[in-house]
Amino acid sequence: MPNRHLTPLVALLLAGCATYSPSGDAALALPVSWHSPGDATQADIARDWWRGFGSAELDALVERAEHESLDLAAAIARVRQVEASARIAGAALLPELNGSLGASREGPLDGNSTDATAFRAGLAASYEVDFWGRNRAGQDSARAELAASAYDRDTVRLTVTAGAATLWLQAVALRERTDIAARNLQSAERLLALVESRARAGAATPLELAQQRGLVASQRRAFAALRQQAGNAQTALAALVGVPSGIEIEARSLGPLQEPVIGAGLPSALIARRPDIARAEARLDAATADVAAARAAMLPSVTLSGSVGSGGSRFGRVFDNPLYSLAAGLAAPIFNGGRLAAGRDLAQARREELLAGYRQTIVTAFGDVEAALTAVSGVDAQREAQAEELAQAERALALAESRYRAGADTLLTLLDTQRTLYAAQDATVSLKADRLQAAVALYRALGGGWREPPVIVTEADGRTETAPASRMNAAARPHAESPGS
Repeated sequence: MPNRHLTPLVALLLAGCATYSPSGDAALALPVSWHSPGDATQADIARDWWRGFGSAELDALVERAEHESLDLAAAIARVRQVEASARIAGAALLPELNGSLGASREGPLDGNSTDATAFRAGLAASYEVDFWGRNRAGQDSARAELAASAYDRDTVRLTVTAGAATLWLQAVALRERTDIAARNLQSAERLLALVESRARAGAATPLELAQQRGLVASQRRAFAALRQQAGNAQTALAALVGVPSGIEIEARSLGPLQEPVIGAGLPSALIARRPDIARAEARLDAATADVAAARAAMLPSVTLSGSVGSGGSRFGRVFDNPLYSLAAGLAAPIFNGGRLAAGRDLAQARREELLAGYRQTIVTAFGDVEAALTAVSGVDAQREAQAEELAQAERALALAESRYRAGADTLLTLLDTQRTLYAAQDATVSLKADRLQAAVALYRALGGGWREPPVIVTEADGRTETAPASRMNAAARPHAESPGS
């Protein structure tokens, strides 16, 4: 997204209201601050933002996903396709030159006369004068589509890296929860042995024995379910990376991971940090150029042509008597059944659709940041209360087990404390995973450290140069008009 928009945005913010207007259209109001609590400092997100979690295994996995993801490979191939289309569109601004060389032999089938041999050589050139800018608009559209394709590739890359980090965190959290379930299952089985011993001695009732056996069975079920979910997470991670089989994960706990602090910055700065917003604007610029091309197609066209040719009965004398030809032609549409007017209307309607989609992309982007900020603050508040809940649950289980052994409490009390501790331990890990995944979501919502990359463009004379995509998008802006004009 071009940085040229930031200066007017800041000025409007100082006036108390932020707006944004693509290609001269009606302005879209932007919020001046985030509704959800968050760090308002400038978001300075590194390109390799996942290193902020402090896990070498996560770093290696995300980098592997960047290099081996099939979705990203397809997006890169699409960029090359659109780049070739841009070169094709630029060729219309240049003259077309064709050469010909031929030989023929003819004579009667009865063989009563001599066969004749002829050799021909020629060179023909043609050029359409781009009076109304139709070909230039076509090139502008192709350049904008190339920029949009590059931004789409960057959006896919951000999706892949954020998805890999999220799935890895989910898989590690499920492994840790599985370990907790295994320890609680062992504890429940140990207490079951105690209850069975007391039942044989007549100190425990059949009801107490059935309750503890039911608890053991419930924890076995929970343990099996968590193992299944962990396997599914690893399978999904392998599919994202592009591996047909599962990926082995060494980490078994989220405890050592760091929780990065991310500044959300000003809402207006989000416009220049999201590749999907840049993609939507580039597609809008392409549609604007398409409208200009469709209008120009309704006007007369002028074509200049010239040729040089020669021929002879012997190859060595084919160039002895060359002839040249120069011509100019004017063609104007008179009746085409409304085809050209319909093409103009089609281009205008498509631009209106992309304008609405562009605005929706901005609204969605702001919603993504708000949701991520809400998740971060909400999980932090829950974890403060969860820490106290876990501490009290551990203390309650120790007291209940001691009192049950002494016969001061019933088994029902012990069962309740077991369930409470297991739930507290599981919730603690789940909240830790939620907090880390919320950080990933915030990284992604803020653009993941994306910066507008340079794009290789092809000039009308065939030269190629590296230029920022904002310059490419600006090429279509002189054609920006209201859809109904």
